[in-house]
Amino acid sequence: MIELVSAERCTACNICVNACPTNVFDAVPDGPPRIARQDDCQTCFMCELYCPEDALYVAPIADRGATAEERDAAAVALMGSYRSAIGWGRGRRSTASADASFELLRRAH
Repeated sequence: MIELVSAERCTACNICVNACPTNVFDAVPDGPPRIARQDDCQTCFMCELYCPEDALYVAPIADRGATAEERDAAAVALMGSYRSAIGWGRGRRSTASADASFELLRRAH
């Protein structure tokens, strides 16, 4: 679930607003997008993936038991980590060549 949009990192490009398939964000004039419908987030990571500034954090598992401060601290530490793990972004190496999931399809056929 989308947890955080960093006001410090965000350049208000609104790519995340356009990338989100469930319309979770509202664009804000001259500011970072607002998480308007968090419960609609399907944890698809598209917003985090397409954010060129690594200004978003999508939690793979929502931790409703943690305080907002605990969630925010963890989110800041992990911001852009999904994008980095798959090798998207300037100065990162693609990890697609290391993906062997195609082997499952080959063996199934």
